[in-house]
Amino acid sequence: MKTLSLDDIVIRTALRPGDLGYITYLHGRMYNDEYNFGVEFEAYVAKTLAEFYEQYDVETNRFWICEHDNKIIGCIALMNRGDAAQLRYFLVLPQYRGIGLGKKLMGLYMDFLRQCNYRKSFLLTTDELGAAAKLYTSHGFKMTERIPSNAFGKSLIEQRYEWQAEDSL
Repeated sequence: MKTLSLDDIVIRTALRPGDLGYITYLHGRMYNDEYNFGVEFEAYVAKTLAEFYEQYDVETNRFWICEHDNKIIGCIALMNRGDAAQLRYFLVLPQYRGIGLGKKLMGLYMDFLRQCNYRKSFLLTTDELGAAAKLYTSHGFKMTERIPSNAFGKSLIEQRYEWQAEDSL
């Protein structure tokens, strides 16, 4: 059996019909399987993906969709929030972890962030996603807020991470 590598993954930025629904599905299934998030999380993803698409402008927003054998296996998005960019929908299916795909996606995000001259970026996550948090902090994000919550059908700690361009500190 062939060992999987980044060379086997296609990363595209053009949205296609079915992408938003499938990405919603992947988030719902994966976050339920791995973190016991309820259907509330899937509804949240569906609602915010619709918001993303409604304000989508290719010049200031970006979606990176990873495919292997013509199936979506991961993604990340940059959403324009006026004076900042929001990192959203970061997901890599379990069988595709450990090959550097998450790191590659974060690199693409940071490159586009700088290319668009964003001075700030932020993301919202939970304390259960430790590996993702390490990736965020390795790219200069700092945790700025921790809030107890009952979102997504369970008790958890929501976290906010922020990044700021070095010359604007």
